Amino acid sequence: MDSTAHLRHVRMSPRKLSLVAALVRGKSVEAALHILKFTPRAASAPVAKLIKSAVANATDKSKGQVDVDTLYVKTISVDQGPTQRRFMPRAMGRATPIHKKSSHVHVVLSEAKK
Repeated sequence: MDSTAHLRHVRMSPRKLSLVAALVRGKSVEAALHILKFTPRAASAPVAKLIKSAVANATDKSKGQVDVDTLYVKTISVDQGPTQRRFMPRAMGRATPIHKKSSHVHVVLSEAKK
């Protein structure tokens, strides 16, 4: 049984989030959360929260029949979200653009075969 969770409109660039997502892809849930706990990147906190949410979705969806110890991160993907466009004033009346990027993260957990 697969369990999914989505994290949308994270105010972090997809490039930064995908580095953290690559660390936990294919790992068991327990190992993934342990890796994220000791990863010194800001993106590790929202990804860990998303994986915990997917575990909660799995237990709720199966009404407690799923074994949490056998769950692993089947897929985790990071997509680009909407970009906020701002302008910073510069010298001689000019302005330079600032692009504040956001991301969408999708995770799918599955039970390992016994």
